[in-house]
Amino acid sequence: MTADPGTPTATYRLQLQPAFPFAAAERAVPYLASLGVSHLHLSPVLEAVPGSTHGYDVVDHRAVRAELGGEQGLRSLARTARAHGLGLIVDIVPNHMAAPAPERLNAPLWEVLREGPESPYARWFDIDWQAQGGKVLLPVLGGPLGEEWERLRVEDGTLRYYDHAFPLRPGTEGLPLAGLLDAQWYRLCWWRLARTELNYRRFFTISELIAVRVEDPEVFDATHATLLRLMRDGVVDGLRIDHPDGLADPEGYLRRLDRAVRAATGQAGAGGSGRGAASEGGSGRWPAPEGGGGRWTVVEKILARDERLPDIWPVAGTTGYDALHHIDGLFVDPDGLEKLTALYRAFAAPPADLGGDWAATVRRAAHEVVTHELAAEVARLTRTASRICAADPRLRDHAPWALRTAIRELLVRLPVYRPYASVGGPFASGGRPSTSMGGPHASLGGPSATGADAMMLRSAAADAREAFTVEQEAQVVHVVRDAALGGLGDGPDHRDFCARFAQTAAALRAKSVEDTAFYRYAPLLSAAEVGGDPGRPAVSPEEFHAFAVRRSRDWPATGTVLSTHDTKRSADARARLAALTECPAWWGRTVAELTRPAPAPDPHLAWTAWQTALALGHGDAERLVPAVLKAVREAGLRTTWTERNAAYEAEVSAFLEAGPCAADPSVWTAIGAELDGPARANALGAALLQLTMPGVPDLYMGTEHIYTALVDPDNRRPPELGGEPAAQGPSAEKLLLTRAALRLRREHPGWFGPGSGYAPLTAEGPTAAHCTAFVRTGTSERTGTFVRTGTSERTETPVQTGASERMGASVRTSVDDPGTAGGERGAVTVVTRLSRRLAEAGGWGATRLPLPPGRWRDLLTGRTAEGAVSLEELLARLPVALLVRI
Repeated sequence: MTADPGTPTATYRLQLQPAFPFAAAERAVPYLASLGVSHLHLSPVLEAVPGSTHGYDVVDHRAVRAELGGEQGLRSLARTARAHGLGLIVDIVPNHMAAPAPERLNAPLWEVLREGPESPYARWFDIDWQAQGGKVLLPVLGGPLGEEWERLRVEDGTLRYYDHAFPLRPGTEGLPLAGLLDAQWYRLCWWRLARTELNYRRFFTISELIAVRVEDPEVFDATHATLLRLMRDGVVDGLRIDHPDGLADPEGYLRRLDRAVRAATGQAGAGGSGRGAASEGGSGRWPAPEGGGGRWTVVEKILARDERLPDIWPVAGTTGYDALHHIDGLFVDPDGLEKLTALYRAFAAPPADLGGDWAATVRRAAHEVVTHELAAEVARLTRTASRICAADPRLRDHAPWALRTAIRELLVRLPVYRPYASVGGPFASGGRPSTSMGGPHASLGGPSATGADAMMLRSAAADAREAFTVEQEAQVVHVVRDAALGGLGDGPDHRDFCARFAQTAAALRAKSVEDTAFYRYAPLLSAAEVGGDPGRPAVSPEEFHAFAVRRSRDWPATGTVLSTHDTKRSADARARLAALTECPAWWGRTVAELTRPAPAPDPHLAWTAWQTALALGHGDAERLVPAVLKAVREAGLRTTWTERNAAYEAEVSAFLEAGPCAADPSVWTAIGAELDGPARANALGAALLQLTMPGVPDLYMGTEHIYTALVDPDNRRPPELGGEPAAQGPSAEKLLLTRAALRLRREHPGWFGPGSGYAPLTAEGPTAAHCTAFVRTGTSERTGTFVRTGTSERTETPVQTGASERMGASVRTSVDDPGTAGGERGAVTVVTRLSRRLAEAGGWGATRLPLPPGRWRDLLTGRTAEGAVSLEELLARLPVALLVRI
């Protein structure tokens, strides 16, 4: 077979690095092809900082990374992949580049540092030349300038500082050091000044990653030329877009990319984009099989629980963190979680806003980040807002302190990563949304993403007024709100504020929630995952099915993931932790007993450290100590990355070495006796759900086996691929399941891809709630209902989803016979949830699952079934089943 340039059936993520270059990936191709994926998913391939283990620190968009094998190595990998029926998906980084050492590695940045704002490359970078006296602040010094003075030297026409090498402004080479420094277009400073003084946009709070202005057409063309050439030549078949929320105009960028890729692949003007044209003024989604931008494209967009991806973006969907949350949540017992949370609060005794209550913890973390780590970003927004007010006589009496306060208070109240408003947009005035918008929601009467932004910012503004004592001063909140919505004018400052407010919101959400609150609120660590909601992690079967129905209807080619290079813990590690919600009392007793002989510096650490060790299943010091140290620094309760408490960190390491890492084997045996069974059911169930639910599954390297990994860099270790590792027990079962599902998807893409059907199946009996099941079919109808199908009758129960919820309507389609379309037969997924609770209830007993008409065979065990099958018999060997009709 040949690789399909349209919708992948499944992708396999490879984290490329010097220890795992293109040649290593090429050697793994036969094995990965036999596994059943359709495409390899490669981490960024362009030239990056030497030694980088991730590739997101790009230094040269013109070249494929030499350390990986260069363009020749990438083309060789593509040829071998193609020969085995595989295509290549590549991760791209439009938001930022590295500010490396030596600086010459980034040629455009080098030119800007040498020539200043008049450089033709000045338009590349998001630099505020009105700040810092028209110089670029470079926070690279290990201490204050006076303390580092003797370490600065001029050598070979450059200014040197350790590994750094800075260009000199022409004609300044012979000046004394003080004059030479003053004469440059940059200012070298102590790294701590970045927090408040930085005048270039960066990736989150990482000053070593400088933002790129891809909204400029010339910058876009220069930074995408190599990738477009590789797509034109058939080397690259699809794209993953990293961090679109960092861009000034995500929709504009995606539309420009759409046109460029279509032109490069010879599809300019071809195809549609879902329910509308993919042209400049059209709306809609990525179509099958042509692909968004001429090829399958997904965006790394982190959606909140009830947030929807903007339906006018010309993409296939997200990378799949929303699916991760819904899959994980099925294996969380809400009653057990409530008890576990109470035990955590009693054991760790955290203050409400420092880990005791999720909402309070998030709000405090947001305030800390917006006033400290993002102080420079808020300062720039304040300067811009001040200029906007100064230019309008009606707004001149809003003082800078008030504007700064309003900006902060609005930002911390946003429940999502960012709004997508724009100057001159339909809701720029902050008024109520109209239902006359074009696009998919128009006929259904629901608000567009922009309308949701207006409502969200109105709500945030109403709450933000509480920060002001004087009512008239609180009016400034509405000024900032309208500026964020693009409603105060269309000048350069208005556009700048609207874009930067959204960009800062994204950075704040990532740093305050994912990188702070996730580490402070710790009753169940598996709930603190990218795209997750630790305050409400449990997902009911009904909620899962409604989510799947929406995906099948609206984004059938979107991505799904369980483990990535960015997840805090791999799926199988989270599966072990989720089992704690089924035995909270046991865990409360166990953590108290384990901590008694080896006390921790504080109870919060004891709780999180032992859960982290439990996720691994053992106390490996080389992996556990770095992960826990990273966690305590991210939490920022007693030590941080920038204000290290060396004594406390030494106590943490000593506790880990004496506690989890030195635990007697009998401890792990006892833990395994309690958790291995439920963890097995959770891991296999989550894997099968991901592989068969609507969307394109992306498997992270090594996850076809049981794979327990912690936060990076633990989850970025070079994989051992190319042969089939010996697998036993649950790992062998997971490999069997993965192969069966992937090969089924590859052989019958019509059952799973765009245009396929999805219908929940409902078990009947005393323990029916422990079964989650659905049927995938080749029907052209996309189901929007729960369909209970037996041998002789069918009952419909409508599921209200999406915009139809807001009208009180339901989408109804039925599946009487899942094998009627084109002779295709379809597949049934059956998964056990909360298996320990099931065992405590006496097992499946008389519970049965009515199957669609026909005779079915389980691809995992060979067992056949028809009609209302006994779950006790169907799931006797494995806690999951994947059935096809025979």
